Amino acid sequence: MTKNHRIKKNKEFQEVFRNGVSFANRQFVVYYMEKSEQTYFRLGLSVSKKIGNAVTRNRIKRYVREVFHELEDEIKTSYDYVIIARKPTSSMNFHEVKSSLMHVMKRSKLLKASRR
Repeated sequence: MTKNHRIKKNKEFQEVFRNGVSFANRQFVVYYMEKSEQTYFRLGLSVSKKIGNAVTRNRIKRYVREVFHELEDEIKTSYDYVIIARKPTSSMNFHEVKSSLMHVMKRSKLLKASRR
């Protein structure tokens, strides 16, 4: 994921929080906001210190980025996404993170129709 596909600035995070829509499950909160002038999606991650030490937080962020990388073709473009990890993610492996994120993305209709 290239740098222009990430949300880094606090102002951009706040814009998504203020103007976006949110969906959640026990492990993740997903905020999203449509940006029609964008031809790609951007991703912002928030993992609190309450979840664990730096190693744990960075592992969760790597997992989430990898899930978005794997689902790149299925995720709707021209959106900004902010993912907030909750406490239960600290003990999850990659496959659990992926299924949990896919669950919340399907509930919010952010995945394109499957090609089945």
